[in-house]
Amino acid sequence: MNLKRYIPKSLFVRVILIIILPVILMQIAVTYFFFNAHWARVTANLSDSVAANIAVAVQLYNEDPSVEKAQILDQLLRPDMQLSVVLREGDNLPTNNRNAFFSALDQTLRRALTNTIEQPFWFDTTRYPNHIDIRVQVDEGILRFIAARERVFAPTGFVFIFWLMTATILSTLISIFFVRRQARPIMQLAAAADAFGKGRDISNYKPSGASEVRLAGQSFLKMRGRIKRHLEQRTMMLAGVSHDLRTPLTRLKLQLAMQDEDEDVIAARNDVNEMEAMLSGYLDFARGLGTEKPEDVDLKHLVQDAVANLKGVSLDFKIQNQVQLRPAMIRRAVINLVNNALKYGQHAWISSSLDMDSVYVHIDDDGPGIPPEKRSEAFKAFQRLDEARNQNIEGVGLGLAIARDIAQIHGGKILLVDSPKGGLRATLQLPL
Repeated sequence: MNLKRYIPKSLFVRVILIIILPVILMQIAVTYFFFNAHWARVTANLSDSVAANIAVAVQLYNEDPSVEKAQILDQLLRPDMQLSVVLREGDNLPTNNRNAFFSALDQTLRRALTNTIEQPFWFDTTRYPNHIDIRVQVDEGILRFIAARERVFAPTGFVFIFWLMTATILSTLISIFFVRRQARPIMQLAAAADAFGKGRDISNYKPSGASEVRLAGQSFLKMRGRIKRHLEQRTMMLAGVSHDLRTPLTRLKLQLAMQDEDEDVIAARNDVNEMEAMLSGYLDFARGLGTEKPEDVDLKHLVQDAVANLKGVSLDFKIQNQVQLRPAMIRRAVINLVNNALKYGQHAWISSSLDMDSVYVHIDDDGPGIPPEKRSEAFKAFQRLDEARNQNIEGVGLGLAIARDIAQIHGGKILLVDSPKGGLRATLQLPL
């Protein structure tokens, strides 16, 4: 039996169980020993005492059975023993029994009466809230005894249970209040980490709670600062390299433009153009974690606008959801995926689907596809799988890497599977 399946996953519930479960177990043990060692014994003594009084009263009545004798017994027992006696001539014992909620009470009283009274008897502990109805069969009818409940059962037991339950409930509510206050900073830290992972603003997050939670929050903010500085430095470095290299490349292009056309000049121009494309790809990859702010965007309209000028694309986008994302970055990811499909196939199909948590943009092509064992390599920067795809394809192998980078910024991912069109399906998943 795997107990881990039944253990709560939430920290809040686990802490509540750690606090409340021992209290409940302790109170159950206290209640059990109280009833068995004290309350049950006191109740038994009280029941034995009442049963003895009734037995004496029945014996005295049998010495002179009459209504007058029953009245005399009532006058003797009622003031001091809180026990009234009435003779109901010609009456018989009831045949129905009504059991009390605590059956142990009835069992205790029945045992006491059985041990002291030889005649048939019947009693009811439920009809009256403050009295017990006890009837004994005699020759003339029945003797009906009405005894005060506190003379038969110890009343402190129910008071004890009431205050025990009240204390348990109060301690539970207090524990829930304080545990919730302690768990809230952890939930805030988790929400801030999730928002940061999706590239959203977390400037409102302030570490709070216990010292350990504050330390974790402060460490998270320091890590966030280091990551942001790293990304900014990476972008600035590659932007500077791109800017510095574009100037000599431009001079080379001008010099080559002034040369006569021959095979060497044409080859040199192609090399320069390829170098310029590589620099643009490097810069695009470095800007994958840009500073664009997320906003609510109509995803269908954004995709339509992104592929409006591309040929060979069929669009069947039925979802019209407002999704919080960075429009320019998602536009770039969609264009990269569609261009990648058109490079290796003749046509690209764009469709959509939706579930409870995410929206999916599917880009299918009719190209050669990618073997399953090599799909993870396709996401590596500057990686080109020419063995599985067509040869002599333009580009530097950054299209899928940039698209996946953008998807991860939004808390999503890109999946590569076989396409129903015969090629590759690239799915952009974005959380709602």
